[in-house]
Amino acid sequence: MSLIVTGSIGIDTIETPDGKKADSVLGGSSIYFAAAASYFGDVRLVGAVGEDFPEAFIGDFKHFQVDTTGLEIRKGSKTFRWHGKYMENMNDRETISVDLNVLAEALPPVPEVYQDSAFVFLANTHPAGQMALLENFPKAKLVVADTMDLWINTEKETLLNLMKKIDGLVLNDSEAELLTGESNVIVAAEKILELGPKFVVVKKGAHGAYLKHAGGACALPAYPTKQVIDPTGAGDSFAGGMMGYLTGADDLSFESLRKAIAYGTIVASFNIEDFSLGRLKTLSREELDKRYAAFCEMLTI
Repeated sequence: MSLIVTGSIGIDTIETPDGKKADSVLGGSSIYFAAAASYFGDVRLVGAVGEDFPEAFIGDFKHFQVDTTGLEIRKGSKTFRWHGKYMENMNDRETISVDLNVLAEALPPVPEVYQDSAFVFLANTHPAGQMALLENFPKAKLVVADTMDLWINTEKETLLNLMKKIDGLVLNDSEAELLTGESNVIVAAEKILELGPKFVVVKKGAHGAYLKHAGGACALPAYPTKQVIDPTGAGDSFAGGMMGYLTGADDLSFESLRKAIAYGTIVASFNIEDFSLGRLKTLSREELDKRYAAFCEMLTI
């Protein structure tokens, strides 16, 4: 079944503690998501970039066979840009500069051929834009959204309305605390379910992820990756692996969700091994499944 994503598409500049720097590389929440999800099936993309978007980046969409019918190269606009620097622990980062540009404008219309999409992921962007996209899919089988501290602080009411209309929410532990006022991840997850979603996945960076669902709860560690080059997009690639797996699952049960977040964990573990999409572009499905099997074996007691 078809999976569709909307979110940011950007040009990133990334600095790491060891002095390495990736200047003007492809980034954005929907890009990492789509690349990760492509290992499991077809992915459709809705988003906009400016007329300054490098032609070479279009080749990356083609590499992952992402359907870009819904991608608009908007004349007179500039592409979203983000410049960030990671701290010594590679978990915390400082935003040096951000230019919303086209991201502050309305999303392009959803192509008619996309409106049969059964799986919808609303990657991190303005909740009003997420709501607008969601209106195109009244018969979707599964709708999951991501969010961030910016929207919790500035658009909380809109975000709360969105949460009443979705099946699942993905966010990190600090965002869960900001949304609920609870520092305990388990308590925060329970409170989020009271706001509308049927399940919530709380990402904890190097400490893994926590899933809370009506059918139970599950805590998974991160995969022990030897070398972390660039954590950018780790959460988005996690979500892409999770949603990608679910499109081919027999059902949307708690057990399926457990396997989905395990696959999300593994895709993210590859993503952080290089800047931008570098590692995902060399990844094979065989390699992905091999690491997944090793991960499952680690978790067996």
